Amino acid sequence: MPAKYSHVKKRPLKKSLNGNGTHTHTSQKENKKPNPLADRSLLKPLSPAAQLERAIAKMLLIRFEQDIARLFSTHIHSVALQQLPTFMARCLTVAGPGWVAINADSEEIKDFFRGAIGMDLRQAGDRVATKSVLWSYTALRHFATSNNVHICRTRGLHSHGLLPHYQALEAHLQTLQAAPPATFSKPPHLGPLTAGLRTLEKKYEAKYKKVPVGSSEWDSEWRLKMRIGYERLTETLWRVAQEFDVRGYGTVLREKLSSNWCDCGCSTDHLSEVCERTVKEGEMDSKVRLGKGREWDGRGSGVSGWDTHEEEDVWEVELDFVSPDPDECEAHPMESDMTVGELMEWRYIRAEREKEQGNAAFKKGDYNQAIKHYKFAYQIEPEIPHYNLNLAAAYLKISEWVKAENACDTALGQHKSVKGYWRRAQARKAQGRLPEAVRDLRALTRLQPDNPEALSELQKLAPPSLRPQSPKARADAPSPSSTTLSSASSSSSAGPSSLSSFSSLGRNGSTIPRDSPSPNPDSFAFTRTYKDDFKLKVSSLPVTIDIPVNLPPLAVGQNDRVTRSSLASLPPTNSHTKLESFQYPSWERYMVQKV
Repeated sequence: MPAKYSHVKKRPLKKSLNGNGTHTHTSQKENKKPNPLADRSLLKPLSPAAQLERAIAKMLLIRFEQDIARLFSTHIHSVALQQLPTFMARCLTVAGPGWVAINADSEEIKDFFRGAIGMDLRQAGDRVATKSVLWSYTALRHFATSNNVHICRTRGLHSHGLLPHYQALEAHLQTLQAAPPATFSKPPHLGPLTAGLRTLEKKYEAKYKKVPVGSSEWDSEWRLKMRIGYERLTETLWRVAQEFDVRGYGTVLREKLSSNWCDCGCSTDHLSEVCERTVKEGEMDSKVRLGKGREWDGRGSGVSGWDTHEEEDVWEVELDFVSPDPDECEAHPMESDMTVGELMEWRYIRAEREKEQGNAAFKKGDYNQAIKHYKFAYQIEPEIPHYNLNLAAAYLKISEWVKAENACDTALGQHKSVKGYWRRAQARKAQGRLPEAVRDLRALTRLQPDNPEALSELQKLAPPSLRPQSPKARADAPSPSSTTLSSASSSSSAGPSSLSSFSSLGRNGSTIPRDSPSPNPDSFAFTRTYKDDFKLKVSSLPVTIDIPVNLPPLAVGQNDRVTRSSLASLPPTNSHTKLESFQYPSWERYMVQKV
């Protein structure tokens, strides 16, 4: 851990003595599902202190979601600037310069983007959590100093000092709640992608200087094709990013700010104690005067993604202001020499092993065993959606319709996927909830307009007026000169062009707008060549690593949940190993081949 954050330590669960001399600790988790027949406290209103604590937790959570969206949007912009030119160069090596311009919206490219973005997002919550909490605490601290609330030099802001100003904090919370949900979009302060396009042009300028004019390899329109391809590829990248819902990520901090947040004030007090010294050191380093902590906030300062030294330093901070289960700590002390990055990779490998074991059981027809492995995989890596999609498929096999629907709900809460909508539609159809099944199928056809299974199922389930047209009828239908967002998102005859008029359904069924619709591939202002019709396959290269033969089993605690300590334990160093391969989608390890 960097010296700057060496003061950050985990602290035991804060306890207090009641009148009987016994320890008590009240949190939302304990009162999550009270029994109305046994708990008479349901009739009592929340105390002012509890209302304040819940308002603080909600503010931290909403600002956390906004920070994930803002910082990850900066990361996506960085991908467009640095990784897309390399991706285009690999595609152009196999096919011609016009291939990307024509096929930028293909499912092959979008699936590759989905895999790489999904792997990046699984780290977003952990990477942003500490920085976001520090920023939000600084803003809360600035509010306190502006209202003459005392701040301790060592323990920071005590939440009870904010009680007289609860109405102002509640008004701020209502403003945050009234704002649209945070989504991924290009940060307005970042410039155009001219540097990426210039890199491509320089590379292919040298190539075409060696090609004789008039030969089969010569293309006089290569510069135009490359520009259109880069623009369309960038639009596809943002459209795929907007399929992911920021509210499905950051589960660790989300749990701390919701079910594990204490109403008595100890959670806020511990957060303040952890953050205060870091804020003080930040003020000293940046020469910010005391009482002007808002200037240290850093919002809108143009952070360049994850890869800066400062980002990695902040990521090392452990803001465990809610302690783990004491029984778990005693049984499995969480001591590990792994860095945060190594721990995250080790978690992914353990989750993938559970998934592969589940797949093997699924193929044998042992669906209950497959469900067990898929559950463990999801508990290890809760921010990778496909584990819940596999879980839903296994539940469908044993006719557990409600559980299958719940698994799909969780997966779709992170990423709007074809498999998620299809499997939830099947689960809802089996429960007799046909209108909801039809809505899922229609959402699926917006993602994949020509999906034959979804179109066939809609023909059976949807009323005649809402049935989709066949692909031939859509091809013969005249295309409108302009399509509004509402008609594109509700049309029952969504063809390939309608997919470009919308990007993704929001959690409440709303649509995420695009800047402009994608053009028809036949309407480009350049001549097509035979290479533009090539079929290319983008494949992520597997990662092969040594795995101990006698891998220690996962420790399972209460409610069949994997304990965090078992994920932090290093594999034995003196055991025999064997090579195993794992799929690891990334922006660096992939290949483009002609089919």
